[in-house]
Amino acid sequence: MRQRTDSRVRGASQEHIELAREFRRDMTPAERVLWDALRARRLRGMKFRRQVALGPFILDFCCPEYRLVVEVDGSVHDDPEQRDRDEYRSRHLESFGYRILRVRNEDVLGDLRGVLERICDVVAEIERG
Repeated sequence: MRQRTDSRVRGASQEHIELAREFRRDMTPAERVLWDALRARRLRGMKFRRQVALGPFILDFCCPEYRLVVEVDGSVHDDPEQRDRDEYRSRHLESFGYRILRVRNEDVLGDLRGVLERICDVVAEIERG
């Protein structure tokens, strides 16, 4: 297997890179629905990547141009310990200039249009500075 050194995996361990590949193969139903809407620049021409290994984290979706991370959360994220880990992760990524948008599985599955509008709203905020 060849070693990748591009910016998409900067700071990620080989273990995280392999785990991200596995996550791409085994996406949740909500992740599949959202990916279908984001892939191939389908949302306003924005380039998204899925299951991106970045440092010690694997991001559900990332738009590098806007440094936007979209996380699709299920009920496991309601657990207080998981919420603490999510907050730490968000603060860490924000310290590197990333903006984090968390959406619920049920929102993706039940109101995809609303989720896509939220993504566009965040991008508009980023563009305004």
